Amino acid sequence: MDLSFFKKTRILDAGMGQELLARGLITKGTLWSATSLIDEKFNSLVVDTHLSSIRAGADVILTNTFTTRRVRMVQNQVGDLFQFANQKACELAIKARELSKKNILIAGSLPAQNDTYQADKRDQNIIEKDFFDQASIINPYIDFFYLDVISSGREVEVALNVIDKLNKPVLVGLHLKKNGMLPSGETITEIVKKYKNTKWLGVVSACVSLEIIEQTVDELKSLDIPFGFKANLWAVEEPLPVHRFNTAGYNEIGKNPNITLGKREITGKVFCQFAKKISKKGATILGGCCETDSSHIKELSKLK
Repeated sequence: MDLSFFKKTRILDAGMGQELLARGLITKGTLWSATSLIDEKFNSLVVDTHLSSIRAGADVILTNTFTTRRVRMVQNQVGDLFQFANQKACELAIKARELSKKNILIAGSLPAQNDTYQADKRDQNIIEKDFFDQASIINPYIDFFYLDVISSGREVEVALNVIDKLNKPVLVGLHLKKNGMLPSGETITEIVKKYKNTKWLGVVSACVSLEIIEQTVDELKSLDIPFGFKANLWAVEEPLPVHRFNTAGYNEIGKNPNITLGKREITGKVFCQFAKKISKKGATILGGCCETDSSHIKELSKLK
């Protein structure tokens, strides 16, 4: 693909997991959106959610692979379906693109491989194997990788080494705390200067609040690389790792994250007004994460 793709304003899709729940998905344990892949009766919800973002004006959709990481699947007693679920997510994304008849790109969501919103401190070889195994499955189906809510430079480095072997471009999504730093304590600038390579398409604030995006936009602007955001609409500014709010066993119905984290009532128009302000700072990559939907993307698309 064109490595300068994100130098123009591009619209990423809305969140997947929370929208699937809103559309009727019943999850098991901590599988969250992965349930929609394992249970065939929910496959159509994934396609319809992708289509909603595409029809609203998204230029890119992400594969529904955020919770198909090996750790989460093993914890929920479905480790044997690891390859099936990751492949199914890609097939459903492709189906949505075909049904839409629009020339959109598919990004492979490659998430933090342990928990979300905190640095992975496991042995580096284990992290690398987890990244490689998931990336290898989704690689044939995608246009580029999206490092999805990454919390440390160590994880960025390991993931980039894996992606380099697969010869794909990458958009880097960094999770940030209220202090403007990654959960590891590193700054955005440190990450970009240390790990940026010729395959980087850009960098985004990943699953962060509007306040944190606004707080860190000047730092991103100074790095001479396409940048932007995938904003969440949680009520809390610093969301908690899954084990802090969902203790459901693998054979129990999972808990909706917004019961603990809350939901902000931000309309598409208000979301667009915020994005316009960030765009004036130079942001060209605009999208939504948890608790955003196609109404937010429709308004964002007006900024193209």
